[in-house]
Amino acid sequence: MLETVQDWFWWDRLWLPANYTWADLEDDDRLVLPKASHFYITMPGALVFMIVRYIFERLIATPVAVAMGIKNKARRKARGNPLLENCFVSGSKHPTSNEIYGLAKKSNLTELQVERWFRRRRNQDRPSVLKKFQESCWRFVFYLCAFIGGVAVLYDKPWLYEIWLVWENYPKQSYLPSQYWYYVLELSFYWSLLFSVASDVRRKDFKVQVIHHCATIFLLNFSWCVNYVRIGTLTLLVHDTSDFLMEAAKMCSYAGWKTSCNVLFVIFAIMFIITRLIIFPGWIIYATVVYPLYICPTFFLYYFFNMIMFTLQTLHIYWSYLIFKMVKKVLTGNMSGDDRSDKEEDDISDDGEDQCLKNGAGAGKHRVLNGQPDH
Repeated sequence: MLETVQDWFWWDRLWLPANYTWADLEDDDRLVLPKASHFYITMPGALVFMIVRYIFERLIATPVAVAMGIKNKARRKARGNPLLENCFVSGSKHPTSNEIYGLAKKSNLTELQVERWFRRRRNQDRPSVLKKFQESCWRFVFYLCAFIGGVAVLYDKPWLYEIWLVWENYPKQSYLPSQYWYYVLELSFYWSLLFSVASDVRRKDFKVQVIHHCATIFLLNFSWCVNYVRIGTLTLLVHDTSDFLMEAAKMCSYAGWKTSCNVLFVIFAIMFIITRLIIFPGWIIYATVVYPLYICPTFFLYYFFNMIMFTLQTLHIYWSYLIFKMVKKVLTGNMSGDDRSDKEEDDISDDGEDQCLKNGAGAGKHRVLNGQPDH
């Protein structure tokens, strides 16, 4: 049954131009074609990336963070309180004034003590600045290396300068070892991101990130199997061009280097708009939508692949919207971090709270302001 399903899924008419069958694409002395089995290595590759990341974050990223002035701030844990914990877990992580008043009465605490408990309990679930820096540092190094590697792989390829050459002799195009390892490293990295997404810093666009990782993994696997390798490598290069700049800006933000952060973010925003909203749709998607029409009649792969490409472009538009919002904050002087994650709330000591109470101030008038999200 599995063999029947596989034969049906890889039906020639779905994935190959007219008058071609899979038998026409067998390897010979002059032709070495991509195969799905080539990517079995990416699973252990993802595991290797996760191990390397663990070592990198502790032996390299942490010393870099310390050198940039980031300290691993000790947090006070909320004391065990079944009543408050039950309220917190049930969804009231930010209780209203009336809820705080009621909880204070039930737990025999002051309103200020209840507020302090919830503040500390929220901080327990938030990643530290050091953890966010470690994550950004790891991604910065990979994206920078991937960009340099992509340039090294493609700088001498004619289709980098004459985009229509991606279809020259298609589908009988041999892949190069440099293209293979470029794919393997990128795919292994994105698999590792998908596997670690639950433990990474959770941001507001968490679901979009998961969709992006899945779409990227599928696109890489699929473009290799149907020999869209040239388009695939160009797509990878376009994406890697701006990503490392964003991670560098976030690293500076976590370190409190505001000027460096703003400069890097503006450069990133410019590069993102150029690569994702101009080059990608106007150059790469144009090449996948228009040029194939001159080569052969359209078939299922043409529509299916372009549907995935437009999905990716939709994500680019969504992230561009977020970037425009952050650029506005930069111009107005309100840029202070990553708008997709929460900032740790400042804690105050027991002595400070006791002093407030001794001064006779009403608990409701001395509420500690909740921290605003990073931008």
